[in-house]
Amino acid sequence: LHVTGIPLALSDGCRGLAHALVSQMRKAGRTLSFDPNLRPTLWPDKQRMITEINAIAAQANWVLPGLEEGRLLTGRQTPAEIAGFYLDLGVDLVVIKLGEAGAYYRSANEEGQVAAVPAPCVVDTVGAGDAFAVGVLSALLEGQPVEHAVARGNWCGSRAVQSRGDMEGLPHRQDLTAYESPQNPEIRTA
Repeated sequence: LHVTGIPLALSDGCRGLAHALVSQMRKAGRTLSFDPNLRPTLWPDKQRMITEINAIAAQANWVLPGLEEGRLLTGRQTPAEIAGFYLDLGVDLVVIKLGEAGAYYRSANEEGQVAAVPAPCVVDTVGAGDAFAVGVLSALLEGQPVEHAVARGNWCGSRAVQSRGDMEGLPHRQDLTAYESPQNPEIRTA
């Protein structure tokens, strides 16, 4: 199950549903991913937002905040400190979006940073974070190494900003296969 912070901000009913689904998935031993996807104007106050978002994040296996989101939610400044905050809550993997600097990842066993994939022409940034999540999560669910998953996320995010709309830049399987081909010198994984 992939959850974002937006439903948590919409209403008590949506927040209750999110908590129930997360609890049900945890009890069933299913994998949970969480992207804070902060919308501060939807919350009655900053502290409630931080408390509610972190309560869900603490139950996730994988958490994918942006750097500024992580700073706001944890009070920590560096990607390593932000990741440490969530790892201490019991999260298995934290991947922090760093924009043009790529993405940082950390688990109990590994950490690193993967370079961004340059976007020759930025048309629209709407959906870039969701595209990043699609790339990371799809690779993790396929059993790919974390570094490869983050590289895929960076590539999907780069594609997303090169088209208008929130889904139009997502790759089809054949695009992904071509990009990740061993013959492609652009692939940035181990």
